[in-house]
Amino acid sequence: MATALQEFLITLKEKVNIVDVAGGYLSLERRGNGHWACCPFHHEKTPSFCINEADQYYHCFGCGESGDVIKFVRELENIDFMDAVKMLAERAGLQIPQSGFDNQKTTELKRKRDTLLKIMNDCAHFYLDNLNSGNADEHIAYILKRKIPSNIVRTFGLGASLNFTDLPKFLLSKGYDRQDMIDSGAINEVDGRLLDAQGGRLIYPVINAMDEVIAFGGRVLKKTNFAKYKNTKDTLIFNKSKNLYNINLLKKLRKTQTIKEVIMVEGYMDTISLYQAGFKNVVASMGTSLTQEQARLIKRYTDTVLISYDGDGAGQKANMRGLEILKNEGLNVKVVPLPDGLDPDDVIKQRGAEGYRQCLDAAMPLIDYKLTSLGRGYDLNKTEDKRKYIAEAIKVVRTADSAAEQEELLYRLRDATGISYESLSRDLNSVKERPAPQQPQETPRKDASSVIKKASRLVIAAYLFGAPYAREDVSEIPFCDDVHTVIAKYIKSKKLMDERIQPAELFEFFEESTPEYEELCRILDYSAGGALDGEVAEKSFTDCVVKLKMYALDVRINALKVQSDTERTIDGKLALVSEIQKLLKQREKLKSGDK
Repeated sequence: MATALQEFLITLKEKVNIVDVAGGYLSLERRGNGHWACCPFHHEKTPSFCINEADQYYHCFGCGESGDVIKFVRELENIDFMDAVKMLAERAGLQIPQSGFDNQKTTELKRKRDTLLKIMNDCAHFYLDNLNSGNADEHIAYILKRKIPSNIVRTFGLGASLNFTDLPKFLLSKGYDRQDMIDSGAINEVDGRLLDAQGGRLIYPVINAMDEVIAFGGRVLKKTNFAKYKNTKDTLIFNKSKNLYNINLLKKLRKTQTIKEVIMVEGYMDTISLYQAGFKNVVASMGTSLTQEQARLIKRYTDTVLISYDGDGAGQKANMRGLEILKNEGLNVKVVPLPDGLDPDDVIKQRGAEGYRQCLDAAMPLIDYKLTSLGRGYDLNKTEDKRKYIAEAIKVVRTADSAAEQEELLYRLRDATGISYESLSRDLNSVKERPAPQQPQETPRKDASSVIKKASRLVIAAYLFGAPYAREDVSEIPFCDDVHTVIAKYIKSKKLMDERIQPAELFEFFEESTPEYEELCRILDYSAGGALDGEVAEKSFTDCVVKLKMYALDVRINALKVQSDTERTIDGKLALVSEIQKLLKQREKLKSGDK
């Protein structure tokens, strides 16, 4: 049974036409079945942003942004979900229901979040006023020492905490609840006393992509036993591993130009220094190990990330696992070599923007960086070290994406070690031939291989957009990804009720900024340009269905083989072998085209 919220949203979307709404923001051109415009979410000269009026959703074939009319208004107006709903309801002349629209828990959560954001915004203005009060001599002296001009100070909203007690008094005078102040992360409670969590520090506001102040970074100005930099603790509105410093300005930059690459640095001053020098495509991880959430955040803006960490040994190691996370999310990762002992801010100060540009130009692909980093741990003049290095380096070379890349890396390895290319090549091939230990696998992997995922997208898209050759019952096709399974169930339910499939409804199934939502956007790439039309598309569809079925059989066969190896009874083994043989016959039929 639909909730009051669901029923109201259905009515709202029936009353407002996304084309009419978008026409108030964009210059739309009707082409075929779509309305096209230059994307408002990234800079482009040729329109790739398309609105599907029949199904009431938008999709950009350039940056991948997709959504319904509510998301469109929310993004363009930079407001939250409820404010977008209110705006559209007013346009449609609809009255938002007073009861049953939000449950009590949701209402309280929204109240709490709004309150914390207001506290952080007031704190930011308080710190800014402190900086301009004439009482922040130490803070001003530090800013002048770091040669940060006043316009950059304003751009980043830098501020000053003068002591531990003024901020709590200020917030109490504004009428804020004591617990809300503590929960915001701006205030600490120590022995019953409320204290500024950033007491005495230079303040760097952390602002999210929605231009909301969600946290602060603070730098001490005197030598103390405290950490030099301190970040706001994790709160309802801030999780350091899910945010990047300067993402707000990066989002603004994307509206004016195409972002080919993003520079990733560690801290606040590196970010500010690079931005001041003209490198505005910069963000900072705020000292954290890189995370999957941060990788996905970057991927909204670019496919290439340049890691520019400190030039010392620890900095240049740059958390290899973090770099792998970026790569696994589909980003092209390069590492920027910096002079030993220097960080990006030092390079800018000593060598200027051109000197730093030369460092960027020398950025090396991740696999090259791995070999370079690996070499630092061995003395190649020692026979034992050289052998260990070669063994480890061969493992790295094996991960190369192509034979050509492997060959190039082997020549580099030859030059570094003096071992012949032929010998290194034999070692590489002998490692390849060594089978990897078999791992039990009873169910399909959540993240299927790239080939299977692409096949799933095409098959799902064919059903979703009504390709005439997608006649088989969609529930008979085995999908490995939860997103594709959910969409398949939706398609099945619509067909059972003999109702029209409406892709726009799918935006309500998946939460934004999740892998599921991003996968839905990738599927929508098939919605235009005749991608699903003609004999070639039909053959691709048929081939992809076969791939999915064979993959599911392979997973099941492998699981039964593992089970058979551990089965102790003769009868049990015979039963498992019989089942395996049956599945192998099914696989052969599929492979030969005999369905």
